[in-house]
Amino acid sequence: MTEPEFLARTRAGYDAIATAYAEHAAGEMQKRYWDRAVLTAFAESVGDSGPVADIGTGPGRIAGFLATLGVRVHGIDLSPAMVDVARNAFPEIGFEVGSMTALELPDESRAGLVAWYSLIHIPPAERKGVLGEFRRVLRPGGRLLLAFQSGTDVLHLDEGYGRPIDLDFHRLSADELADSLVADGFTVDFRIERRAEDGERTSQAYLMATRSS
Repeated sequence: MTEPEFLARTRAGYDAIATAYAEHAAGEMQKRYWDRAVLTAFAESVGDSGPVADIGTGPGRIAGFLATLGVRVHGIDLSPAMVDVARNAFPEIGFEVGSMTALELPDESRAGLVAWYSLIHIPPAERKGVLGEFRRVLRPGGRLLLAFQSGTDVLHLDEGYGRPIDLDFHRLSADELADSLVADGFTVDFRIERRAEDGERTSQAYLMATRSS
């Protein structure tokens, strides 16, 4: 089966910037009190109820933070270079190469899923299938946490950290995403939108939902 072109472009882009991206993101968690608050709420809601997958884990910093909160977390990323960076930075956490479009995880096997600024690389036509994958691998009562840039437009970048890339960032409407999750068998726990800070181009949003029975 031929791989969708957007997956190949996303993988290549993050392979190219993996090391630079990780260096840039180092220390970001200490500055992002909103991120810490939302991730802590997610961690406390999941507790020790089972394994949690960080989908689109990148250099592993979100998985690393969740681990400090006692979450049994592992990471999955499309980019082999990002997975290598994450493994080196957090050797105590398991990281694997994989795609959120076809997760190699058993049905109803995870107590929680996090997609932290990774769903933004999925085109609208493919989003329903990805949300369906999230629901498939979450057990009933499992938590889904999403973070994303708020909006309805697409940001395209052809350069990142001095390297040529070809990446699309699909900004998302929190209301539309919440409606899609409800239609796919989730209950929305909260949605938060905050203003742009520290050079961010647009407002940011967080959404947590629970998989219904």
